[in-house]
Amino acid sequence: MGALMNPEHSWPIPPPGGWTADDLDTLPNLPPHTELIDGSLIFVSPQTLFHSRAVDFFTWQLQSMVAPGLEVVREFTIDIDRRNRPEPDVIVCRDDVLTDLTQTRFPAEAVLLAIEVVSPESVDRDRETKPLKYARAGIPHYWRVENKDGRAVVYVFEREPAGGGYVATGIFHDRLKVSVPFPVDLDLTTITAKRQRPA
Repeated sequence: MGALMNPEHSWPIPPPGGWTADDLDTLPNLPPHTELIDGSLIFVSPQTLFHSRAVDFFTWQLQSMVAPGLEVVREFTIDIDRRNRPEPDVIVCRDDVLTDLTQTRFPAEAVLLAIEVVSPESVDRDRETKPLKYARAGIPHYWRVENKDGRAVVYVFEREPAGGGYVATGIFHDRLKVSVPFPVDLDLTTITAKRQRPA
């Protein structure tokens, strides 16, 4: 669908019923990392240093630990349904869905783990809205990373098959050690540690 633009402010005017997942690929001049939640466009605030470091940390670390047949991808949208195409900060997905270097999204059913690093403006989405949608989409694992007094805290959730919702399986402060979705042992203190300059 062609985008209608507000001539005074040059932002897209939503069609009746809201935007669809396909619209994210065709709307002009969207800011980077725009998401679609319930048919509405979500624009993200500038990244904090904590957010940037945490996303880098989980991307790099999980790439070295991930099981064969899986891939770690940062800041990439996933198709949940026609009105929801969120962009987790880090995902672990099956590598068979990486079919084309020009693709812009993965199907939610291929995602094994979604990680969100909470920003001040995303607290409600990352604590309430997104976990509900990820669980309904069948994503088996969800991690929420928060900055608590200058330290990274990871809240780990696993989807409970009978009810279909997430249940908390742990809160990790200095070290994250889990056996699912694959063995992970991470020193979380390095996310916020002051970087040492080379001599």
